[in-house]
Order: sequence, then structure tokens, then C-alpha cells
Amino acid sequence: MVPVALEAARRAEAKGISCEVIDLRTLYPFDRDAVRDSVRKTGRCVIVHEAPRTGGFGAELVAFVNDEALLYLEAPVARVTGPDVHVPFFSLEEDYLPNAERVLEAIEETLRF
Repeated sequence: MVPVALEAARRAEAKGISCEVIDLRTLYPFDRDAVRDSVRKTGRCVIVHEAPRTGGFGAELVAFVNDEALLYLEAPVARVTGPDVHVPFFSLEEDYLPNAERVLEAIEETLRF
């Protein structure tokens, strides 16, 4: 999802919105300092992952942000994920996976909060 997030950040920049993209690289351990510092700096957090929304690692990241950086947030954490359905075959992948447009919408939503 890093290329998708970077594309959304490029589109946001074209609209005058500055974004940070963090590639966690590993889920455990993940770079807690980078996440906490980014939320502290920006006041916002958009989590992008290709798994279904429910039970995905993004929920663990939301819990971490709530535990470690809640007071820095200026908007609720947004998640851009796959829908809560079985992962489809490749022919439907484009409809299932998060894309730059959906990520950009989440970025803009956190700014409007």
C-alpha cells in the first residue's frame, strides 16, 4: 500500500496539503516512535491496509494511537481498507484494494473534521 499512499500524498500536495507517509515495513515490532511522532506533528492519522477493515492490523494501530497519542489528534483516525468480505480473485482486485482516490478522500475528511 506504500505506492498507493505515496500517490495519494502527491495528489494531496497538488491541492496544497502536506502529508507524511510511514512505511512500517514490519508489523511486529512496528516503529512506534515514527507513528507517535507523526501524529504529534500533524494531528492526524490515516491508516491504509489491504486487509478487511474488521480484525485488520489497522485496528491495532488505532488502538496504539489512542493509547500513545490521543491528545495530539485533531480528528479521528481514518482507515482505508479492503471491505469486510472474503478477498476476491484477481479479476476483482481493483474494486477491493484501497486506491489513491479513497486515501485522498480520507485525508481530506480528516482535514474537514
